[in-house]
Amino acid sequence: MPETPGRKEVKIAKPAMNKNDEIAAENHRRIEACGMFAVNLISSPGSGKTTLLEALAKILQKDLAVIEGDVQTRRDAERVEKAGSIACQIETGGSCHLDAQRVSKALDEIKLESLSCKLLIIENVGNLVCPSSYNLGEHMKAALISLPEGDDKVLKYPSIFRRIKVLLITKIDLQPQMEFDPERAIKECESLNQGFDTFKLSAKTGEGVEEFCKYLLAKQSMLTA
Repeated sequence: MPETPGRKEVKIAKPAMNKNDEIAAENHRRIEACGMFAVNLISSPGSGKTTLLEALAKILQKDLAVIEGDVQTRRDAERVEKAGSIACQIETGGSCHLDAQRVSKALDEIKLESLSCKLLIIENVGNLVCPSSYNLGEHMKAALISLPEGDDKVLKYPSIFRRIKVLLITKIDLQPQMEFDPERAIKECESLNQGFDTFKLSAKTGEGVEEFCKYLLAKQSMLTA
């Protein structure tokens, strides 16, 4: 086919995501070799990811390592460290998601191979769109939605909810004050994805947090059995 005047055809030998996927596969190999189970935690800003991680850290302590993704500041990593777990901060400087290369560097920074943790949680940048497309080397993606956000988010942001293995409904202690129907969110997620588990959580009251810890540890035990 002749080129249109003023336009130049550019041939791409490999899809742009191939390099990310190659690095993600190496991240996955390294994490598994250490006997860790890894979760890519995704949500919109302010939904309670870090507060949940603080609650998990208080229970799991040194069994948990966390990689925090934010545009700027080290605040979230400091919160997790104060709660008792190992944490590393990635500042993206403007990027709206983490990629496998950044995670690889964070694994080096926390000296992954020297840790004795059972779980690694990667808290992605607050965003329900861009992070859904990037494999970081995790075993599963988990999406978190909070009651103040409303129960209509699943079908508005279908890409991530098609890919998750866990749906976390947080700030459940606000149920009496919120017009949020958890069953609607679960049902709409089921219309996209038949292979996920659900937890209703409150990091404030502790509801469901211990059960989620046990669930993650069971996944890690299956990995190392």
